[in-house]
Amino acid sequence: MNLLRALATISGMTMLSRITGMLRDVLIARAFGASGYTDAYMIAFRIPNLLRRLFAEGAFSQAFVPILAEYKSQKGQEASKELVDHVGTVLVWVLVLTCVVGIVAAPGVVYLIAGGLKANPEIFDASVVMTRIMFPYIGFMSMVALAGGVLNTWRQFKIPAFTPVLLNISSILASLYLAPRMDQPIYALAIAVFVGGVLQLAIQIPALHKIGMLPRITWNPLFALNDAGVRRVLRKMGPAVFAVSAAQISIMINTHIASRLQAGSVSWLGYADRLMEFPTALLGVALGTILLPSLSKANSDGDATEYSALLDWGLRLTFLLALPCAVALATLSVPLTTTLFHYGKFGAMDVDMTGRALIAYGIGLIGLILVKILAPGFYAKQDIRTPVKIALLVLFVSQMMNLVFVPISWIAHAGLALSVGLGACLNALLLFIGLRRRGIYQAQPGWLFFMARLLAALLLMAAVSLWVANHFNWMALQASPLERIAALTAVIIASAGIYFGSLFAMGFRIKDFRRVTA
Repeated sequence: MNLLRALATISGMTMLSRITGMLRDVLIARAFGASGYTDAYMIAFRIPNLLRRLFAEGAFSQAFVPILAEYKSQKGQEASKELVDHVGTVLVWVLVLTCVVGIVAAPGVVYLIAGGLKANPEIFDASVVMTRIMFPYIGFMSMVALAGGVLNTWRQFKIPAFTPVLLNISSILASLYLAPRMDQPIYALAIAVFVGGVLQLAIQIPALHKIGMLPRITWNPLFALNDAGVRRVLRKMGPAVFAVSAAQISIMINTHIASRLQAGSVSWLGYADRLMEFPTALLGVALGTILLPSLSKANSDGDATEYSALLDWGLRLTFLLALPCAVALATLSVPLTTTLFHYGKFGAMDVDMTGRALIAYGIGLIGLILVKILAPGFYAKQDIRTPVKIALLVLFVSQMMNLVFVPISWIAHAGLALSVGLGACLNALLLFIGLRRRGIYQAQPGWLFFMARLLAALLLMAAVSLWVANHFNWMALQASPLERIAALTAVIIASAGIYFGSLFAMGFRIKDFRRVTA
């Protein structure tokens, strides 16, 4: 399999997801701005979304995929199918219980996550209602994570990468057609999340059936729990919750802090987070999706050289593509925010505050992406202990940084974003040191020359971005959205052109990053 081609496929699907997601957020910003009700929606959505990232895509995937890859490589199709059946059965029953408890306990959950909303009972109650509507989303998405782990192990990357588009389409249609017909329009967005979860699960079923891996769910979860493979997955999942989700736990704590800051703080962070998710999904998630099954196979085959080479390939691509994204977020924060969100009720102050958060996220972007590349280096070897220790340390350090940054008036909410990013950088550094010390990763020759050329290209790109962007009055272009879109497109093309053009002049070629695996 050509990993670069697979990366391009997944990134293309992810780009479609992010574009439709951005359109969704533009419509929300235009209709609701950064109000208390948008805070209520984002908090309500963040609760099941954080649980999804924490337990489903995070701990579950990292524990399940390496074990499934081992079964596929060493025990064959029949044993793998039995493992999928039993894991699916246990997962379904746990999710039913979780969703029931979450719906009943929604007021307490919202208070725990965003206690600051209690000062406004109307907004707090709206968040509780939307939490109850959306809580089943974690159930749907946990099953999607199971399906995605199976499909990715069988090198079927397209469907899992496409599924998030369905949530965005559901939200777009709800914003345009359902919201105007409801007494409380914001509730339409919560309904859209529920529907989007159903659609994302439904689209996986034909793909699983095609490869003979559609799980058979039984009424007896206790029998499924007796499966040795299931018990191994569960044992790995416990510590993996901390290992892969330090940033998510920080975000959850940060949401609670933001709810106690100036009204709109949660929304400003949410809009900035949407922009930051473009590169993290296109690069970090896509590379992690490809690397974990490939690393797991190399580990099962006992091929240490291939294992290290895969990590080296992932790291080079990350630096090559993530660093210019970080520069773009920092230098083009105002052009990006105004072009995408500065319409309707989204005012000048919202642009300024969202832009500050975006710059803060940009500072730590490389760390956020590197964690998704380096962590699989441990998980594929079924080593959970090391990432757990690192994650707990990073969580503590991140919250200490909040104590420093948030009280500074001109940073405030942006300090929360900065602590997440810097914490991720520390996480990535410690993961890298661990891989090197254990001899799991050995750097291939040429890194110093590689980074020197990248730095030169980045400096040129930053200069061009700032120079071209300063030729436009981005706020004044609100009345001419097409002209503003054209201007932003021109700035991005100029910046990308100078970056990749200078790299080409310094000897970079696409063929140097191709990698083929069995």
